[in-house]
Amino acid sequence: MAKILIIEDEISISKMIAYDLKQFAHEVVIETDGLMGYKRAKSEAFDVILLDLMLPSMNGIDICKKLRAKENRAYIIMLTAMDDEMHKLEGFDVGADDYVTKPFSPRELAARIRAGLRRNVLKDEPSTLVYNDITLNLTSHEVYRQDEQVLLTLKEFELLVFLVKHQGQALSREQLLTKLWGYSYDGDTRVVDVHIFKLREKLDPKQEFIKTVRGIGYKLM
Repeated sequence: MAKILIIEDEISISKMIAYDLKQFAHEVVIETDGLMGYKRAKSEAFDVILLDLMLPSMNGIDICKKLRAKENRAYIIMLTAMDDEMHKLEGFDVGADDYVTKPFSPRELAARIRAGLRRNVLKDEPSTLVYNDITLNLTSHEVYRQDEQVLLTLKEFELLVFLVKHQGQALSREQLLTKLWGYSYDGDTRVVDVHIFKLREKLDPKQEFIKTVRGIGYKLM
């Protein structure tokens, strides 16, 4: 069971989503105004935030950006009727973990949420991973380079963990999608490129250890 916040101004859609999610025993909260939804997400802990792109008072992009700036680690899924690449990449760029394009089926949304809640950390695994001067705390989801903390979104953190665990291996974009997003993607692997770009920006601006393997994907040296 997860605690889910829906920020969606179309009441009929938000009620339909809430009804479907409650069938899976999730706890659901609805906000129809962008600013009120942002304040709710700031003041309460949610596992998942379903965030519409076009909202009164504050749009979804600004909400996502502000939440990530405050280190909010909820799994954020953008809800949008705009099925174009620019808006998808903009959402990922400010820290969204996933998106669904309206109209979508309850089964698809439930699968996306399950994928978001899935964690790669098992009880018998060590609590930290170390790669060169980078330390990953698998319990607190914190990353440090030397003594300085580096703030990552949940999906960026999961991607880095997977790369560290498979260092030296050439990993295809399709493999990364399957392992980290947990569902069959629609063929657009650019989501992986966007997250790799953000990781490089935060940890490896000179691309010294996150290498592009031409025709395949990426490899951590």
